[in-house]
Amino acid sequence: MDIVLNTYDRWVFTPYVYPKDGWPEDNIVRQLITLTILVNIQAAMLYFAVAGFSYVFLFNKKQMEHPLFLKNQIRQEITVTLKNIPMMSFPTIIVFLIELHGYSKLYDSSQHSYGIIPLIKEVFSFLFFTDMLIYFIHRGLHHPLVYKRVHKLHHRWIVPTPFASHAFQWLDGFLQSTPYHIYVFLFPLHKVTYLSFFIFVNFWTVSIHDGNYAVPKLFRSIVNGAAHHNDHHQYYNCNYGQFFTFWDRLMCSFRSPAVYNEQTKHGD
Repeated sequence: MDIVLNTYDRWVFTPYVYPKDGWPEDNIVRQLITLTILVNIQAAMLYFAVAGFSYVFLFNKKQMEHPLFLKNQIRQEITVTLKNIPMMSFPTIIVFLIELHGYSKLYDSSQHSYGIIPLIKEVFSFLFFTDMLIYFIHRGLHHPLVYKRVHKLHHRWIVPTPFASHAFQWLDGFLQSTPYHIYVFLFPLHKVTYLSFFIFVNFWTVSIHDGNYAVPKLFRSIVNGAAHHNDHHQYYNCNYGQFFTFWDRLMCSFRSPAVYNEQTKHGD
């Protein structure tokens, strides 16, 4: 994060936002402003780029013929997303600022040697840890005391499109992203891997809302894909996982996707 921040700060914002002889680059107010601009602009750009690509090339347009698909739904999804990105990103920016000042276990190659084995360990550790926490956070958001105030907005889209991927109430979006931040305060993680995961998570979040069920049969019982998440949007009380079905199976909230069951009946 510090590499990205310094690059933008030095070559993009100076002298257009900050005068050359103004605040020092390590000034916390300057860093906060830079992070706010950077996170909000890149969040919107990544959202439109990934969701747009998915909608054009991957999204099953037949989903829009479903009787529960709302009038002007895509416009609503985009409006909710853009309205909540600034508030959703603010707590994230604060956490990034804390990480930037060294209060985490992020490291770079100058601090530790880095190779394929550490990378594999970090990938599996990160996916397992975040998938576990997101499962319980997501399930908690369905508690009657919380659901209406925080998570119900996202379930307005019973038949979601890729543009629903980030259409959350701001607190909902931040809570479901906290495991990615918590991880780096508990376990070592390379900075490049950390940034790569953030990009990957955005791709994944779009992919489970795209109505494209082209998951190899070998992985259908393991991977929590669009078919599983589509059932979650329709039935509310199942398939809370983010990446895998493990925690849903363990906590008895797993539901075999209806579309897979239909394909099995027809021998597909």
